Amino acid sequence: MVEDEILTLDDVEHRILRPFWMDPHIHYALNCASIGCPNLQGRAWRAATLDADLEAAAGVYVNHARGFTTEGGDVIVSSIYDWFTADFGGDDESVLRHLARYAEPERQAMLQAASRIDDHQYDWALNDLAGTAP
Repeated sequence: MVEDEILTLDDVEHRILRPFWMDPHIHYALNCASIGCPNLQGRAWRAATLDADLEAAAGVYVNHARGFTTEGGDVIVSSIYDWFTADFGGDDESVLRHLARYAEPERQAMLQAASRIDDHQYDWALNDLAGTAP
């Protein structure tokens, strides 16, 4: 309850934070806690380390198969990049650039060879066991 209004976590993420900050890093910090999502941080976000922590969270997710995979040269991204394309630049090219920014060199080369995103995937299973999502 905030100023006599009931807010859900979805409200906080999608009605307040995303429109106000317009920063794709929000997706690496707040999410639904499914296996397909970026990892949830095990401690509170802190202003002093927020930028570095968000950059690190983006890197961890992008460099895991949950962020993107390739099959025969086809790029398959997390559905997060499909659902929220506008947050990552508005088109496949922008999403690929965002991913390449955080990708380790071998994965970055896969992205740079691609001209488009071929598909997306997502695992809705609840991330309810410690250690199940690297």
